[in-house]
Amino acid sequence: MKTNYNEIMENTLANLKGKPKLLLHACCGICTSSVLERLYPFFDITILYYNPNIYPEEEYLKRFDTLKEIILKMKIKVKLLEIGYESKEFKAISKGLENEKEGGERCTKCFYLRLEKTAKLAQKRNFDYFTTTLSVSPHKDSQKLNQIGKVLSEKYNVEYLYSDFKKKEGYKRSNELAKKYDLYRQNYCGCKYSLNEALEYQNK
Repeated sequence: MKTNYNEIMENTLANLKGKPKLLLHACCGICTSSVLERLYPFFDITILYYNPNIYPEEEYLKRFDTLKEIILKMKIKVKLLEIGYESKEFKAISKGLENEKEGGERCTKCFYLRLEKTAKLAQKRNFDYFTTTLSVSPHKDSQKLNQIGKVLSEKYNVEYLYSDFKKKEGYKRSNELAKKYDLYRQNYCGCKYSLNEALEYQNK
C-alpha cells in the first residue's frame, strides 16, 4: 500500500508554528511554480538550484534563467542559491547505468545525489526543513523520493518535508503557470540519456 505523502504534508503544514526555514531543491522553474504557491504561506524559503544531471550546460543555464524568471513574475520574496554546474558528480553516479531506461536505478541515484546535497546544506546552514520539487512531475516516483528524504533526514538530522506535489492538480497548475507567464518548457527530464530517449521517441 502506497503512503499518502500529500496528506502527511498537509498535516505538517497545519501544525507549523511561525514560518520555519525551508531549503527547497528546485529541478526547474516550471515545477517550482506550483510548489511555491503551496509552500510560500508557510515557510521562509530558500531555493537551491543544484542539478548536475542536466545536459548540456546551455540547458542547465536556460532552466536556471527560467527559475529566476518565475520568481520575479510571481512577485514572491524567496532567496535563491546556485552552487555551479557540477556535471562530474552526475557522471560518477551514472557510470555503468548509461543504458538504464528513464525511471530506473540511474534516476534513483540521481535523486539521492541531489537530495543529499540539499540535506547537507540544510544541516550546515541551520534550516528547519528541506524538500524537493521533483514530486510534482507525474514521471517521478514520489514513494521513492520520500523514502530517500527520510533516510537523509535521519543521516543529517534535518526535518524532511514529506510531499507529493503532483497531488491536488499540482502538475496541471505548474503547466497553467508556465503558460500564464510564457515560460520556457523543456521536453526531456535533464540528462543526456533522457534527451536521447526523448529523441528516439520523437523519431518513431
